[in-house]
Amino acid sequence: MKKTIIAFLLLGAAITGCSQQQQARQPVNRSSGTFMKESIERNKKLVANEESRIDSIIKSNPAIKYIASDKGFWYHYETEVTTDTITPKRGDVAYFDYEVKDISGNLIYSEVELRPQEYYVDKENIMMGLRYGIKLMNEGEKVTFLFPSHMGYGYHGDNKKIGTNEPLICTVTLNDIKPEKQAKQN
Repeated sequence: MKKTIIAFLLLGAAITGCSQQQQARQPVNRSSGTFMKESIERNKKLVANEESRIDSIIKSNPAIKYIASDKGFWYHYETEVTTDTITPKRGDVAYFDYEVKDISGNLIYSEVELRPQEYYVDKENIMMGLRYGIKLMNEGEKVTFLFPSHMGYGYHGDNKKIGTNEPLICTVTLNDIKPEKQAKQN
């Protein structure tokens, strides 16, 4: 009899415990969106400042014809090849040399330090600006790119010589383009 009463009490507690509706718990911290709004404003100011610095470089050299890319960087040809229209695409390997300078023109990495470069187009993770810039080039061309920091190494830098939010000047020479299959045979 005692066991039956205990069983009924436990069953009753279980039924009433399950039938009560649980209140949804509120988050401990409620975000007002202030952090995101402030972050967006900081980034807008950063980009505007970098673009202003790049614009002053472009205006200080009126003899050089800079082209604005649709990806958010600027470039001009040191050596332009107009007879060839083949540019690197996914499935190609691009062989190139380049040097990196800060926005003031101070050398960060020399071409000799970075040589040789072999890039499997759209299959390897390289600096975003180079990823897009190389695809604009023909074999044999030498191009100088002006990259805002978000097209370079961004807020993180490269953990070596390139600092936080540093716009860059990269001069790239595209030496060769080969299909990936042909490159693997060599």
